[in-house]
Amino acid sequence: MQHAPSPTSPANEPGALLGGWISRADLAQQLQVTEGTLRRWEAQRRGPPCIRAGRKIYYRRSAVLEWMEEREAAGHRRGRRGARR
Repeated sequence: MQHAPSPTSPANEPGALLGGWISRADLAQQLQVTEGTLRRWEAQRRGPPCIRAGRKIYYRRSAVLEWMEEREAAGHRRGRRGARR
């Protein structure tokens, strides 16, 4: 299992180009889903927004957090799945 970049990693340095972004592989690991799941969510337009840079896919960290908060709020509005009435 890989760990998140260390605080001294170039991506986390002030002014680093990709400081506010996360790769698809890293996001998949953090969400404990496969990269294929993220691809499917992208195709279905139900995952967090992303950008393409050549062959690489990146997600803005703040957009991922907003997406998660929206899903949390939507879950509260719908109630629990599978709950008995």
